[in-house]
Amino acid sequence: MKQLKLNYLLIAIAFATTLASCHKDKVGPDTTIPGSQRIGLYVLNQGGFFANNSTLTYYDYTTKNLVADQFFTANATKLGDTGNDAGIYGSKMFIVVNNSNVVDVVNSSNTKLIKQITLNQPRSVVFYKSNAFVTSYNNTVSVIDTASLTITKTINVGRSPEQMVVANGKLYVANSGGLDYPNLDKTVSVIDLTTLTETKKVTVITNPVTITADTYGNVYVLSLGDYGAVQGGMTVIDNTTDAIKSQINLNLGYNIPIAAYSDYVYYPTADNKIAVYNVKTQSSVSANFITDATTITAPYAITADSSTGEVFVTDAKDYSSNGILYAFDKTGKKEYSITVGINPGKIVLYTK
Repeated sequence: MKQLKLNYLLIAIAFATTLASCHKDKVGPDTTIPGSQRIGLYVLNQGGFFANNSTLTYYDYTTKNLVADQFFTANATKLGDTGNDAGIYGSKMFIVVNNSNVVDVVNSSNTKLIKQITLNQPRSVVFYKSNAFVTSYNNTVSVIDTASLTITKTINVGRSPEQMVVANGKLYVANSGGLDYPNLDKTVSVIDLTTLTETKKVTVITNPVTITADTYGNVYVLSLGDYGAVQGGMTVIDNTTDAIKSQINLNLGYNIPIAAYSDYVYYPTADNKIAVYNVKTQSSVSANFITDATTITAPYAITADSSTGEVFVTDAKDYSSNGILYAFDKTGKKEYSITVGINPGKIVLYTK
């Protein structure tokens, strides 16, 4: 699963498999906002683990049309089991399908399948200079040439690597050790993006899962702890020296998406609020970004649009029925919501 670790699923929950139909709740955003270049929005819905019911919802901002499963519509086949991550690079979208052991590469405009790349339990994808980087639970990062769509190199990292972020010419990889529970990892691998080699490991709070970076030279890592004696929290890494700047214990839930935008980092708390951390002052700003009456039952993905300042949050609800995507303006007020699929774990903004 995205954010929720694979071992949690094996230990804690089995999701239901029924997918109800999706529909549009309300008209989309104000497209007169200066700088808004968004054409559409994809939501990768994980579905249930072992249920083979991942879907890709697409919302078109011009036609106001919502397609519940754009991948199936385009390819007449299911996406697979546990869609974990997705990202657009140029004209292609890479969709990481964890339990199906594949990365589906599709045309970003119509999601027609271009190529399917086989990997061992792939988890997350990021891009840098014509390469896609994909973590896998066999303790590696695969380097994929985005033109030829071939794997050109495999880099060994820590155990059960999860999310990655590119910062200052380096790739930071959160090594969770989730498959070795209770013997969890507590490192972030640093990969030189010129030599494509791991240069060091940085020790962080136990069980790092999600990661992002700001424009001030900092990398932010959210860790879940060991679900007992070791509390989860956030580690801040200087991306010049790779030294730890600070570590903060936080009251986190079992799903911890994180997003950075402008001077802020957004992440969910154990009581399902969206906390705000000021990256410029390195201090907490608000216990809840949402300023109206909107409540989130199970925050599952967070994304911010740098052109509009909007923040998008998905709600997985009961983890077995359709989730909701909420769009908030920069002040935390809800603009609109869209019904999506089961366990909406990744939001991908499709822009001009």
